[in-house]
Amino acid sequence: MNSLWKKIIIRTVLNKKRKNDNEYTSPSVYRLAKGLWELRISVREYLKDAVLVILGIFSAAFGFKGFLLSNHFIDGGATGISLLISALTHIPLYLLILIVNIPFIFLAYKVIGKSFALKTALAISGLALVVGTVTFPDVTKDNLLVALFGGAFLGAGIGLSVRGGAVIDGTEVLAIYLSRKLGTTMGDIIILINVIIFSTAAYFLSIEIALYSMIAYMAASKTLDFVIEGIEEYTGVTIVSSKNIEIREMISDKMRRGVTVYSGRSGFGKTGATKNTDIVYSVVTRLELSKLKTEIEKIDPNAFVVMSSVKDTRGGMIKKRPLEH
Repeated sequence: MNSLWKKIIIRTVLNKKRKNDNEYTSPSVYRLAKGLWELRISVREYLKDAVLVILGIFSAAFGFKGFLLSNHFIDGGATGISLLISALTHIPLYLLILIVNIPFIFLAYKVIGKSFALKTALAISGLALVVGTVTFPDVTKDNLLVALFGGAFLGAGIGLSVRGGAVIDGTEVLAIYLSRKLGTTMGDIIILINVIIFSTAAYFLSIEIALYSMIAYMAASKTLDFVIEGIEEYTGVTIVSSKNIEIREMISDKMRRGVTVYSGRSGFGKTGATKNTDIVYSVVTRLELSKLKTEIEKIDPNAFVVMSSVKDTRGGMIKKRPLEH
């Protein structure tokens, strides 16, 4: 193996796992090969996340400047607050996107973790930069088309950013935090926030604009759900693997999530060979799903993974530990 690659692997992957200095300075060929495999997966995932976030930024910016902004329509959440203040005060939207989302970035650091907060800060800064510097055509003046397509592009942008491991609208972070404090669901919190936003829009702008803005919000919500493939707030993950012990330790130690292990028998077809095995089950949020799949692939690329939507959970580590992304 090239000495440069060897140094990179040691300083990135193996340095995080070392148990003693000798293992760090003289890793085995197997550990180097495994480290290279994990490094490739990590780099691939980082590049994929970056592309998704960039696409999300441009899609959301197009929804803003090509549709919603010129017609004074708003959306829900932090983006809706930014659009509403911009319509009332004529403060540039790119400044408001930064200012309104600053509290949510700090909250993301507290609730979810440093890595997610950093990616979110970069994504929101990128959105503000694109909105402030890139010119988009004013597509149409038809109010219904503006509401539908403006909301669709904005929802697609938010959804792509979520798939990339970040958010460009901090409302979801606030909803996670409040749902834990109040013992309610994220959906209830988001609905309450948006009722306040649209009621304010109806008072300061007009009822007609508020109604069209609600259409934009519904279009954004449906598009967001479509982009992230209908993943609900929580996802139950069942994992069947010969390396179930390593996967269980990864979920407990690295993901800091609760794990349920139960005995089963694996096989293929009616006459296929069967053997006893431990089956791992855990529940994660949709913001953590991408990271979980990446970590499982690092340990066992052939693991059998089944994911199912979970509407809500109660108790356990899913609500008691901070999310880490």
